Amino acid sequence: MISMEPDIQVIAEAGNGAGAVRLFFELRPNVVLMDLLLPDMHGSEAIRRICSKSGDASIIVITSSGGDEDIYRALEAGARGYLFKDMVPNDLILAIRAIHSGKRYIPGPVGACMIENLPRSGLSSREIEVLQLVAMGMRNKEIAPRLVVSEATINAHVKHILEKLNASDRTQAVTMALRRGIIKI
Repeated sequence: MISMEPDIQVIAEAGNGAGAVRLFFELRPNVVLMDLLLPDMHGSEAIRRICSKSGDASIIVITSSGGDEDIYRALEAGARGYLFKDMVPNDLILAIRAIHSGKRYIPGPVGACMIENLPRSGLSSREIEVLQLVAMGMRNKEIAPRLVVSEATINAHVKHILEKLNASDRTQAVTMALRRGIIKI
């Protein structure tokens, strides 16, 4: 579809995040299309690596990963646009042109996903780590030694997780966190 546009040319394609970062610095494309679900690293990490050395990089995420935290992470890493793979194909061309001209491109469905769960969870990195272990089926008394803290500390983390996610129990917290892209399994 992109090659059908007379003013847009595909110059490279990478099969993973490391390849995308390497090709970016070799070829310096005007616009990069980046998936988040890559075999070697999360797409947000590849975006962060590119943008940390090239602040003017124009990156559009195009992914099936639609959790609000995935969107926030990608935008915070430096992406200037975000599309879901099931969106209208014309949106991709519009996004490429908008990003190339220095604008951002966040279509309605992406914006709706972002505001659906406002305010953001506000989970700390340690709370996310605890929640990831809860999702793996671990109990508080199993998590504590793994993280080298007391069981009381884990109990407090779980309590804060439930409050921040407005979840009634651990199962609901894990389900919400998976849906929103806060954790992965």
